[in-house]
Amino acid sequence: MRKLNFTFLLLLLVPLAALADGTKFFKWTDENGVVHYGDSIPAKYAELPKEIVNDYGVTVQNLEGKKTPEEIEAERIEQERVAAIELQRRADQALLATYLTVEEILMHRDRRVELFQAQARVTELYLSNLERRLQKLRGDASNFQPYSENPDAPMIDQELAAELQKTKEIIQRHERNLRKFQADEQQIIARFAGDIDRFKTLRGLNN
Repeated sequence: MRKLNFTFLLLLLVPLAALADGTKFFKWTDENGVVHYGDSIPAKYAELPKEIVNDYGVTVQNLEGKKTPEEIEAERIEQERVAAIELQRRADQALLATYLTVEEILMHRDRRVELFQAQARVTELYLSNLERRLQKLRGDASNFQPYSENPDAPMIDQELAAELQKTKEIIQRHERNLRKFQADEQQIIARFAGDIDRFKTLRGLNN
């Protein structure tokens, strides 16, 4: 206690001129609970929480110490939580500003679904035509090596082989497109289902 009082008195006796030239005085507590004052902080205490005090010893600013990994992780989680709340708030505002009734949401969903279904139908038709072409090319290629069972059959013409490979690749590409259209359709349905549930909650329509 005597050490604390003596240090505090020394601080109060610091000339005002020293403070006027921009010198900062700090207050910190060491690992033993002893309070220290000074115009600089020893390196071993640099990462501890500290305060800036005025010429009356009154705290004018608090400075955080070095955060532990646990504190940093907790701050990150809290920031993500706050960001998620703000994102949901904006989404709710947009939802209420866009639709007045559940029926409007359903109409919008159906239009989006019809778009993917139309793309899927066109792709299926194109694939059907490609499959017929592939069967014809395979029939032609069956007369040549390496597709023919006749060991004396000539080697397949390079142009026919290239056309056969190209048709296979086109079919594979459009099959991927078809799966994507179907997946997008399901995602749209699920997203609108979530929008409808949220809209009902915000409008109090769940009861």
